[in-house]
Amino acid sequence: MGTLIKTTMDGRRVEVIDGVVCLEGKPEAGGLVPLSEHPNRQAIVKAVPGATHMAGRIPLTLEEAQIAQDALTESQRSFDASPMGIAKRLQSAIHNKARMEGIE
Repeated sequence: MGTLIKTTMDGRRVEVIDGVVCLEGKPEAGGLVPLSEHPNRQAIVKAVPGATHMAGRIPLTLEEAQIAQDALTESQRSFDASPMGIAKRLQSAIHNKARMEGIE
């Protein structure tokens, strides 16, 4: 079960699930990027005037970004210290590192 951030214009759900921003249940981003730091900010502002943050390829308004950031922070706070929980976090970290290096 995730935290609903918004529904896109075409009806897809944007949620935070297990510490990841997801679009229709598929991982999109592990965090938010302020629009002021995004390399393509001018095109994004032109296409989505109210956007203040990006979650992967999903533009978010300030209110949506606050909801998403709160959900991301909460998922980091709730730490499962069982061996299975630790293995899951380690596997997630390995996948994130590989994704950042361009390996998918």
